Amino acid sequence: MMLATLSSSVRQYLLVTANYWAFTLTDGALRMLVVLHFYSLGYSGLSIAMLFLFYEVFGVVTNLAGGWLGARIGLNRTMNIGLFLQIVALSMLLLPATYLVVPWVMAAQALSGIAKDLNKMSAKSSIKMLVSSEAQGTLFKWVALLTGSKNALKGLGFFAGGLLLSLVGFQLAILCLALMLLLVWTCSLIKLKQDLGKSRVKPKFREMLSKSRAINILSAARMLLFGARDVWFVIALPLFLASSLGWDHWTVGGFLALWVIGYGGVQSIAPLLLGKNTLPDGRTVTFWAALLCVIPGLIAIALSANWHIELTLLAGLMLFGVVFAINSAVHSYLIVSYAKSDGVSLDVGFYYMANAMGRLLGTVLSGWLYQSAGLVSCLWVASVLLLFTVFISAKLPADKNAI
Repeated sequence: MMLATLSSSVRQYLLVTANYWAFTLTDGALRMLVVLHFYSLGYSGLSIAMLFLFYEVFGVVTNLAGGWLGARIGLNRTMNIGLFLQIVALSMLLLPATYLVVPWVMAAQALSGIAKDLNKMSAKSSIKMLVSSEAQGTLFKWVALLTGSKNALKGLGFFAGGLLLSLVGFQLAILCLALMLLLVWTCSLIKLKQDLGKSRVKPKFREMLSKSRAINILSAARMLLFGARDVWFVIALPLFLASSLGWDHWTVGGFLALWVIGYGGVQSIAPLLLGKNTLPDGRTVTFWAALLCVIPGLIAIALSANWHIELTLLAGLMLFGVVFAINSAVHSYLIVSYAKSDGVSLDVGFYYMANAMGRLLGTVLSGWLYQSAGLVSCLWVASVLLLFTVFISAKLPADKNAI
């Protein structure tokens, strides 16, 4: 009954958020299941990274083409296509273990990458359509809440993946995720507004690339920002926790889950942390990127000196998570704010294409560097990438009206 009293835009926001939550839960669980399951089968760090190669490669392509597709057919359809493709990707992993060869798993991850980025692009673009252009404070709060809650659910997915792998095994865990998402997809087909995000003028395919200087700069900064995170977090960290610190699957999954949940929580309250009446601009991005740049280097120095390795790593992760969360929340607001209202998914899709390129760079480097030189080298590369992020971010306009 309470839902019936809400405005149409709020109900659509809640539905989009619920779709995004459900998808993210399965995505986080699937990543943890694949990393830990194939590590237990004896795969090296680089081999595990390669399993996610097509996930990231197709994420790059999907964000670019998906923004154009969303503007033409509507964000409701791109979101539902994403949910369906994730169900197919999960179903591909239900085969007996002898059939789960590397090319097959890579193909399933490719579908999952397409699905994830269609879903994310649709969710982030939808908010622009549901909030008045005059209500920038509300836009910042809604974007921060969507992004933060999504990452908290991703953390819960990490936990669920590690726990399910320990309790019921790989295949039954995958089946549970597929069935849950099938129910969500059915509800979304019925309830999601039909014309959400459809551009009044059908954009041409060549219009996928952004013509905005501010969006191009922000996209480059985003690519390096997420490359810096994933170069040590996505492959190197869980393998270091399992191999060097001797943590079991449940403990690795549970810890990373708590980290991502905390990270998502900080993102959700970023508007409060930055100040109630403060709207981020180019100077905000540069400041927080500079602060983040120092942290991986300090962790690397402490680990190189063998100074309380476990305590240093855990404390460094907490600090990195807080500062990175604020960086990400500010970025997520700015791209939605910079984007044009008509055909918003074109600009948002281009931006998240750069995000996917950063994840691809970070994932490959994470597996290769960890295998060849260890976690400390991954941390130093993260600091270098963040230094470039600072230089690029400094070129963003201080005033939103200047774009």
